[in-house]
Amino acid sequence: MGIFIEVVVDDKLLRNDDTGRLVRLCPVDIFAAEGERLVVRADNEDECTLCELCLRAAPPGAITIRKTYSGEIMVSDGAAE
Repeated sequence: MGIFIEVVVDDKLLRNDDTGRLVRLCPVDIFAAEGERLVVRADNEDECTLCELCLRAAPPGAITIRKTYSGEIMVSDGAAE
């Protein structure tokens, strides 16, 4: 978990093509592929710019971002599908 941001992935909600797409989409390399699983790179987690690209691209509920400094929670909605 980062100091300012906590990013959580629910792999059960991701489709086959989501992992590679989300890895390529993130401008600060928060995500990595471990086999077919999408994982959060803890060393880059606090680099998140809250651009929301992953939240719009991932299926509803698959990615959650919690701002640890305010408690605000942002959840993927799949709006860009």
